[in-house]
Amino acid sequence: MKLDILAFGAHPDDVELGAGATLAKEIANGKKVGIVDLTRGELGTRGTAEIRDKEAAAAAEILGVSVRENLEYADGFFVNDKTHQLGIIQMIRKYKPEIVLCNAVDDRHIDHGKGSDLVSHACFLSGLVKIDTKLDGDDIWQEPWRPKSVYHYIQWKNLNPDFVVDVSNFIDKKTEAILAYSSQFFDPKSEEPETPISSKNFIDSVNYRARDLGRMVGVEYAEGFTVERFVAVDSLDDLI
Repeated sequence: MKLDILAFGAHPDDVELGAGATLAKEIANGKKVGIVDLTRGELGTRGTAEIRDKEAAAAAEILGVSVRENLEYADGFFVNDKTHQLGIIQMIRKYKPEIVLCNAVDDRHIDHGKGSDLVSHACFLSGLVKIDTKLDGDDIWQEPWRPKSVYHYIQWKNLNPDFVVDVSNFIDKKTEAILAYSSQFFDPKSEEPETPISSKNFIDSVNYRARDLGRMVGVEYAEGFTVERFVAVDSLDDLI
């Protein structure tokens, strides 16, 4: 299956928090979108890996993504090396996305910056003809593929975006997908330990960041991204 957009996240819920509304909008516009989680989030204070598997599947259904996979790398301990890069290259060559989204370039959680570098490097390497890969159980060698664009969503830290996407009609879908992770986020009835993302303030902050980015560009809500190269437009009319 060829995808238009493939979004990577170090943990289940990273993609929803950083780019959930953008993906929902692209899907509504007819794009085929997939998500690849690097880990199962097994080191998370709340919930379990098994619970998060179910929550990730539910969130994917809410967003309407075509496919979601988990590479089952070690939460907290994966590194940017050949073995991990090859696993991501396999996903890129399998789905041949035009656009890849990945973790924030710098963030509070160490896995976010690591995941950002890992996926970015793999996107480049995936285009090299002398790197041979094939999927497990498959005898066919994969063809090289390099995405046209790699964008990084924004997570805990308030990084300055290089561009924003108007998601005014899709913020509710994003929130619904985030709250599918009921083990992780605000629940006044939960007896689990509190974490930096389990407070109501955190959920509110996701909303007011989108509202503030929207305010600055004259729309209701927006999501921000950073880039690896200059963003080009055909004409000034492309800007909103």
